[in-house]
Amino acid sequence: MLTDKEANHGIEKYYHRLENSSDLDPLMEKIGDSKYVLLGEASHGTHEYYTWRARISKRLIKEKGFSFIAVEGDWPDCYNINSWIKNYKDSPDDIFEVLKEFKRWPTWMWANWEIAAFATWLRDYNDKLPVNEKTGFYGLDVYSLWESMESIVDYLEKEDPETAKLAREAVLCFEPFKARDSYASVFSSSNSDCKREVVDLLKEVRKKAHSYDREEEAGLNAELNALVMANAEKYYKAMAGFGEDSWNVRDRHMAETLDRLMKNHGKEAKVIVWEHNTHIGDARATDMAADGLINLGQLVREQHRKDGVCLVGFGSHSGSVIAGKRWGAPMEKMKVPEAISGSVEELLHRESAQNKLIIFDEDERLKEKFSEEMGHRAIGVVYHPVRERGNYVPSRLSERYDAFLYIDKTRGLHPLKIHPHPELTPETYPFGI
Repeated sequence: MLTDKEANHGIEKYYHRLENSSDLDPLMEKIGDSKYVLLGEASHGTHEYYTWRARISKRLIKEKGFSFIAVEGDWPDCYNINSWIKNYKDSPDDIFEVLKEFKRWPTWMWANWEIAAFATWLRDYNDKLPVNEKTGFYGLDVYSLWESMESIVDYLEKEDPETAKLAREAVLCFEPFKARDSYASVFSSSNSDCKREVVDLLKEVRKKAHSYDREEEAGLNAELNALVMANAEKYYKAMAGFGEDSWNVRDRHMAETLDRLMKNHGKEAKVIVWEHNTHIGDARATDMAADGLINLGQLVREQHRKDGVCLVGFGSHSGSVIAGKRWGAPMEKMKVPEAISGSVEELLHRESAQNKLIIFDEDERLKEKFSEEMGHRAIGVVYHPVRERGNYVPSRLSERYDAFLYIDKTRGLHPLKIHPHPELTPETYPFGI
């Protein structure tokens, strides 16, 4: 075990300054020809996490030809962003018309000025390209059950009335649960099982997806909405205590959706993922593993290492954040207190109160220093600064990520003024993340 003095001696030169996009050169070199780049965040409400992910993504798209961005968001709402940035027929003129449709709490995650600015850049970039080369934007999450059902039924009624019958059967199966948007309470007291109807629908849509493409990406949209329906049923059953942990069902759904998107984009496809650190950092390097939890970062490393995988974490020492005090509560700008003693963030602040980029495999001493377990802050959509000590995930940072962006002082992001619909809030959004 190295002493603090030995661990720090000479490795400060491997802390790269982080002030502008050109300072990302070491990260671009680390990414190399990787096809999977997963970019994290230590909260869902921090301006700098969104803007630095945007800077990284712009360079990956322009310099390395990345195909699409996949985010921790609902498929239908994010698909509307995808349609807008690709300028598909009947898309609204204004990005704010698209973002105001994000009505599920926490609306600020995607309905914010930072996303509006990045989406506008993507549309301008895409306007110069042929349709098959435009960069996409898709949601990986499992929560949009009702929206996905509505979308797929509406589309199939027009394009494939025969398969629409299967869709209506699936809708009828789920209908008793819709009044309270609650599945777990129903499943816990009933034998109802919608799996057969949804799986039949998914098989039929996959079989016929190629014939749906009279509208751009219509087949993909229909199939992924059907996949949400299939895995939402598993997810809420898991919440009711039947079988696997709901967290694992959710992250496996994200991995399955990601695989389908990669297949759809062809053999040369490259993807950028935007999700919370808790999803993109390898779970095996945290205390999640002891609880039997996996996550997307772990699954991507296990399944796609040969294609190149780069996991990039984020963290900060203090500042402000947008969050709520409870589920469905009004969003607030909250103070983020200074990081606790012994945490990753406190260590990096104590060494120098500067923004920095760390590439862990640049030096063995660097990798060893951050292979020791330390607390690493994770702020969810529900946040109580006074309970700060409960917001740290024990982590071996150099195993959890390939690179780390440290922002010493951060600001809350800038939400659009959209009022959420509390009845659309998932019943137990896991860990607030």
